[in-house]
Amino acid sequence: MGLVQHLALLPPGTTGLGTDGWGKQSLIHVGLGGAFVFEIILTALFVFIVLRVTSATANAATAAVAIGLTLTVVHLIGIPVTGTSVNPARSLGPALVVGGTALSQVWLFIVAPLIGGVLAAGLHRLPYREESIRLAAEAQQPDLAEQRDV
Repeated sequence: MGLVQHLALLPPGTTGLGTDGWGKQSLIHVGLGGAFVFEIILTALFVFIVLRVTSATANAATAAVAIGLTLTVVHLIGIPVTGTSVNPARSLGPALVVGGTALSQVWLFIVAPLIGGVLAAGLHRLPYREESIRLAAEAQQPDLAEQRDV
C-alpha cells in the first residue's frame, strides 16, 4: 500500500514505466552533469564487481551473491537520483514506450553506461598488466580443439 500512496503523490509526468531522467524527470532534480557523472560511477562500480567476481582468482560460488547485492545497492542509491540505468537496454525500452522527455534524455543513459563499462574494464586491468585475465573455470567455454579430440 505504501508504494501506491507514494506513486499517487508524485507530480504527473515525473516518471513513467521506469524511465530515467534528469532535471524535472529526476526525483531530486539532479542536473545533466550530475546525472552523467553519477551514471558513469554507478555503472563502473557494477561492472568492476562483475569482472572481479568472475575472474580466475575469484570464488565462483559467491559470484551471484556479490553481483546481486551490488546491483541492489546501485539501484537503492541511484533510483532517487536518475532512475538508475547501468544498462542501456533497460533505459531504451521504457523511453521508447513513454516517448517525450524520456526519449529525448535517453542518450545519456546509453552513453554514460558505456563509458562506465570501459572505465571499469580499465580499472580491472590495472593490477594484471602482465597477465591475461581469464574468467573463472565455470564461466569458460570449452576449447573446440579439445572437444574434437574426444
